[in-house]
Amino acid sequence: MSIRNKPPLIVHIIYALGTGGLENGLVNIINRMPPDRYKHVIICLTHATDFAKRITAPDVKVIELHKREGHDLGVYWRLQKLLWQLKPDLVHTRNLAALEMQALTLLLPGVKRVHGEHGRDIYDLHGQNKKYNRLRKVMSYVIHRYIAVSQDLESWLLTTVNIPREKVEQLYNGVDLARFNQFDDSVKIGVLPTEFENDCLIIGTVGRVAAVKDQQTLLKAFDILVKSGSELSDKLRLVIVGDGPLFTALEEQVHDLGLDKKVWLAGDRKDIPALLRSMDMFVLPSLGEGISNTVLEAMATGLPVIATRVGGNPELVDDQSTGALVPVGNSEELARVLLDIVNDKDKLSAMGAAGLAKVQKQFHWDITVANYLAVYDELLK
Repeated sequence: MSIRNKPPLIVHIIYALGTGGLENGLVNIINRMPPDRYKHVIICLTHATDFAKRITAPDVKVIELHKREGHDLGVYWRLQKLLWQLKPDLVHTRNLAALEMQALTLLLPGVKRVHGEHGRDIYDLHGQNKKYNRLRKVMSYVIHRYIAVSQDLESWLLTTVNIPREKVEQLYNGVDLARFNQFDDSVKIGVLPTEFENDCLIIGTVGRVAAVKDQQTLLKAFDILVKSGSELSDKLRLVIVGDGPLFTALEEQVHDLGLDKKVWLAGDRKDIPALLRSMDMFVLPSLGEGISNTVLEAMATGLPVIATRVGGNPELVDDQSTGALVPVGNSEELARVLLDIVNDKDKLSAMGAAGLAKVQKQFHWDITVANYLAVYDELLK
């Protein structure tokens, strides 16, 4: 009888390793876990980007399977061979795109299965697609534990997908307070374009430029603000950080509205903490969210947050306390709320302080990592 003296191996299966909340959470959890507790391998069904360089934990393999668009039957065989070779103790998939891959683990004796729900895409914002939910229900018979990153997703798993209560854990992501909670009044110099410095009021957002993030509605609201004739109109600037499939369309919208000198499309950036510290207010206009890492990062920076009333946003943003909640896709209402807050320096300051206090109390990575370790430890005994 042999005694295993190596740490158990966890294989994480995701669609791709790029810029995003799911990926940011995965990397932060792996980096912060004690290296002697578990070994980790990340399998990307498609590809990995330079985001993989953020992994600082030792001996973490990132493997790309280069799945083709549409039905790629070959990816199942490539993954199956890989799983046989790796012999994982636990397989952790995340979101719908990876869920069906858990079926392959049925050929691995003794393996434990965890699946994380981190949010839904534009094609099924409210999780009502019957085909997808049938797949989720079928897979629930073999998944040992589900992790929902928000109470909203937890409720949906329990009531819509009908996952047994004892299989579901709700675990929030954390935020790196040491990285984001650094204040410097001169930070706008050198970070923003020169025409955004001096006495400008910066409204900003960070996120993938895709339909579900709905930066277009924010742009329309900003246009209303600039053309409202208020005393602050000339000082207002908008910073949109991120890249994605709708970046070119967003550029065209900026130009069509005549806002080229007041809106900066920064693209994908690595200096997010500095960019957040250059802002006066953060906006998340998403059509749907799980738990937004960028909202947590903005709150850790001490910014008031205006977010749509969807998904896990109301669990982070306390309306009229740490920021404000607005309806989805309503540029007029968003413009009204923005103007109300940006016009009141005391409100800006008070909301930012309240948001910082909330994340300091509830959303620390040490708590998140301890909770994930507890799930893995319980399953693997």
